[in-house]
Amino acid sequence: MIAISTAKTSRRKKNNAFLENLPSAWFLLPIFIVFAILTVIPLCQTLFYSITDYNGYSSNFHFIGFKNYSTIFADPSLLQALSFTLLYAIVTTLLITLLAIPLAVTLNSAMWGRSFARSLFFFLGVPSQAIIGLVWKFIFSPLDAGVINKILASVGLHSVQWLSQDGTAKFCVIIVAVWMQVGWHATLYLAYLQTIPHDLYEQAKVDGANAWDRFEHITLPQLVPGISVSMFLLMTGGLKIYDLPYTLTGGGPGTSTNTITQAIILRGIDQSNYALGSALASLFTIACIVVIALQMKATDALGKRFA
Repeated sequence: MIAISTAKTSRRKKNNAFLENLPSAWFLLPIFIVFAILTVIPLCQTLFYSITDYNGYSSNFHFIGFKNYSTIFADPSLLQALSFTLLYAIVTTLLITLLAIPLAVTLNSAMWGRSFARSLFFFLGVPSQAIIGLVWKFIFSPLDAGVINKILASVGLHSVQWLSQDGTAKFCVIIVAVWMQVGWHATLYLAYLQTIPHDLYEQAKVDGANAWDRFEHITLPQLVPGISVSMFLLMTGGLKIYDLPYTLTGGGPGTSTNTITQAIILRGIDQSNYALGSALASLFTIACIVVIALQMKATDALGKRFA
């Protein structure tokens, strides 16, 4: 009898809570409508077209099953685009995180010109990726007129074909992306650092903690929420990258720095193969969900480690 009474009481509380929150839920209705129109419906259309031979122009199309998906897995250039996109997203996320945290700690310390240094690093992320790509294309030019090759020639070294070889072209795209974004994410970490009470550091100094101990036991645990936000932004931004590789290398040499977004536009729109582009977008969506889920799981593990 007591158990039945407890269950009824719990059910009554849930019903009351639902009725109390119902007016607030109406405020979320416009967001759900916009989300459904701009995301859910296009996603369902993409999945539908991916199993057809739709070319984007004619309404006369047929169901062809999973033929588009088998075409993707048999095309080395599309797999190359998928692998480089994942490589770019993962490597830039790790490098920027490893560089932005110590940079933020440095910018948070008392030093001469601190405000100017903060503004300078933040400015690196302000220009558009397309403009930065064009500027660095001149710097990394494989010709002797390139800035870096001129520097190498001035000290007696041979020029390097920076953007003309697969390995160096990928290296250049990733390095420019790190250079461009590290200041912005350091500013994000800086905001979290300024919320840490200074008394914690003073008390740790009194207890004999050195600089590394203070960083490991005070700074890093307090930065875990910021690390979650920063890595999520980096990972999602890296997976949908388009501007920087397109302007810096044009996807070359060959297709070595071609990204999945470039491949979707090229196959789906430029070559009028909308169905294949839809299949590629569907696979890319699944890959994004898996990568983001793994990243969030890793971030949760990091949070529990420093809790």
